[in-house]
Amino acid sequence: MSVWSTLSDSSFLEMLDTVLSKCDASYCCCGCCAALRPRYKRLVDNIFPVNPEDGLVRSNMDKLTFYSMSSPEKLDRIGEYLAQRVSRDIYRHRNPMVIIAMEAMDQLLLACHAQSLNLFVESFLKTVQKLLETTEPALQILASQSFVKFANIEEDTPSYHRRYDFFVSKFASLCHSNHPEVDVLNSLRLAGLRGIQGVVRKTVSDDLVENIWEPVHMDKIIPSLLYNMQHARPRRISNDGNSPSGHPEEQTDSENGARNIDPSSLAENCLRELVGRASFGNIRSVIKPVFKHLDLHELWVPNDFAIYTFRVIMYSIQVQYSYAVVENLMMHLDTSSRSRAKVRTSMANVLAKIISIAAGESVGPSVLEIVNSLLKHLKQSIMSAIPVDDAEAVADEKQFQESLISALAEFAYHLPDYQKIEIMMFIIGRTPVAGEFDPENVQAETLLQHMLLKCLLKVSYKYQSTNFSTSLPLTFLDPLLRTSLGQDAYVRVLVQEILHCLLDRHENRLKLKKPCIDICGLNLVFDKCSRADSLFYKNHGSRILVNLSESLDLTNVTRENIEAIYCTAALVCVELATDEMLVDILRWALAVQDVALTNTMLHPTNRISLHVVSLSIFNLASHTMNVATLIEYSAQVVAARTAKAPLLLRFNEGSAEEFPQNGILPECLLDFNTIADCMKEAGKDIMGMIPLQGPFNANQRYSWADSSLHQPSSFTDLSNLNLDGSESNTSSPGVSRRYAEEEVTFEALKKVLAEPAESRREAEYEKRQVICEKFRNTPFQQLVASSAKNDVLNDTLNQILTRISIMPCGQPELTAVQPNNQSMPLYGNNFPDLFVY
Repeated sequence: MSVWSTLSDSSFLEMLDTVLSKCDASYCCCGCCAALRPRYKRLVDNIFPVNPEDGLVRSNMDKLTFYSMSSPEKLDRIGEYLAQRVSRDIYRHRNPMVIIAMEAMDQLLLACHAQSLNLFVESFLKTVQKLLETTEPALQILASQSFVKFANIEEDTPSYHRRYDFFVSKFASLCHSNHPEVDVLNSLRLAGLRGIQGVVRKTVSDDLVENIWEPVHMDKIIPSLLYNMQHARPRRISNDGNSPSGHPEEQTDSENGARNIDPSSLAENCLRELVGRASFGNIRSVIKPVFKHLDLHELWVPNDFAIYTFRVIMYSIQVQYSYAVVENLMMHLDTSSRSRAKVRTSMANVLAKIISIAAGESVGPSVLEIVNSLLKHLKQSIMSAIPVDDAEAVADEKQFQESLISALAEFAYHLPDYQKIEIMMFIIGRTPVAGEFDPENVQAETLLQHMLLKCLLKVSYKYQSTNFSTSLPLTFLDPLLRTSLGQDAYVRVLVQEILHCLLDRHENRLKLKKPCIDICGLNLVFDKCSRADSLFYKNHGSRILVNLSESLDLTNVTRENIEAIYCTAALVCVELATDEMLVDILRWALAVQDVALTNTMLHPTNRISLHVVSLSIFNLASHTMNVATLIEYSAQVVAARTAKAPLLLRFNEGSAEEFPQNGILPECLLDFNTIADCMKEAGKDIMGMIPLQGPFNANQRYSWADSSLHQPSSFTDLSNLNLDGSESNTSSPGVSRRYAEEEVTFEALKKVLAEPAESRREAEYEKRQVICEKFRNTPFQQLVASSAKNDVLNDTLNQILTRISIMPCGQPELTAVQPNNQSMPLYGNNFPDLFVY
């Protein structure tokens, strides 16, 4: 019996498999073994040449591709067999054969799109993993290239079990390669960056696969990109709203592109693509590793790289999500409150650079949230900086505060005007008032007031005023004017500068910054006053002028205060040029002159400056309203001063010795009577210029134009005014009028203007208290008796009724009836004026 007959069928098959497994190479000497192998193995073996340098056998590769497409169920076996060959060749260091096998797998991936491709992909990814685990740079680069080709393929069916943890970790490690050879180092880093780009493309587009936005992945991807961006060449950050340096680095993965691109450019493109694909819920997952990288590597100071990185992020993120980056940056600023002031300053500078990009998409509450957060940081910085004794630390904190103010200004600049007004109203509402300071933190509260007003000034710089009713609503104007009367001279200057920005619509404030007699040389620009502006002045204009007058009456007024007040009054004169304004501004100019004449508490230099302000505003109003008589009179006063008192034409010049001790000549001063005559000659309404008793205050605004007063025929003599009320009483018997008991003269007006405002308020308050107590506690009959002698209404009624008798019907004539003094008529019970309406 032969040996073959003694073997069972199962033993024979086992022996055959063993032989075939030992002899599966294409160059095996046993031809019968190759003929017994499966067809897919033979096709795979045929693509490998005898000489590895010849490369892939193209004709046999076409046969393998056709077979794979014809029999897609064989793809998984083909892939497994190729993976076995690659593993063996890697172990034997036969790198050319490894390259040929990977080229074949890449072609099969691109050619086959069947549902069974998933099984082939598993073998392919195992092969790529094997290549990445090697220490040879060439194989690692090859693995990255193959993975990128796989990432660009759109699969027909998703794979739920596929994971990319290893690839993220390995590609991230390649991005941090420190190979001694520069060319190899750049190639490895490029391979790692392309691999990360491939992972992102493969996972982001499919929600059913692994979530690449998990922190475990982002903590590896983002630092790898930033690490390569750190070595970028100096870039010019464009300010035209597109992106930093455009997109010149975006190139394909072609051979020419691979030669020209550098790791930093590719890293930037990867970051752009990653951020651009992020949804709103994933933004924090991307931004948080950026903060961590900048903190750990101390890249905030200097902040060039931080600004560059956030510019890339802001220009790449979806527009509607850009404000989320600002919010995250401010949240990180919150957590870094204990960091060095220089670090926080750099963060604030970064915020100032990028906040303008997000401003266009910030609407509704998000605007005030950002402003509130900036103001909160500003307040915290001020409160923490006060007790520090280190001068350098205080300087750093101040720089941080200035950075926050700049950030707020940049944010407001790109908002619409109506939101700028909301921001300014929000800031003035947060500004502490001098009388409400915390006694324990007066210095801190004062500094906070200064900083908030500087914020307000920065925002007002960016605001373009069109309608004063919108720019200065009462809820904003009222606290602003109250703040302008504080004791701090610097605060008053800030408030006036804010008013300059809001009142100036034609860029005139720089021309009117200082008092100037030569108005024609200023080249002022102004338009005709609209109806809306006239209504605004009627409601608020006089109050602004009263506020300016009270500011000049303060004891600690400085040259800067006088300049700022003049500029405000001049802008009111130019922007609100109405006849009503002309009357008020002339009255204001006279009041300023009286302060300069009578207030001896002022420094002589300031008194001289006030004379210059008075004449300058008078001359400006005359030219603005084009009143020839006033212009001529102004020229006469200027000529008189030039000849006899040239010191009164130079602002902020002179000293106590130069101030005229014997008084100023009348022809060098503005005269009320002459101004009234000029106004009358020009046909202007001068009813509002009638000087009444009392200082220049808000309550007098409507008294100036009281229509019930009769205009005198001439204003050359104040005694010609009819103030006794006899003519008015005869024409209107039912109206009782009260006039000033003392004679109203120019000297009386000067005396009242020189009197301190506080004492006037106290006297008025005491007078009101006496009247209230009288009518609360005095019996009614006593009140009637005390007022009977002054009751004009009852006396007139008695006089009329006693002269008329009611006649019977049919009698046409009326005869007077003698009064019966024996009995008191029904109307004889006189009521005081307080109870008559």
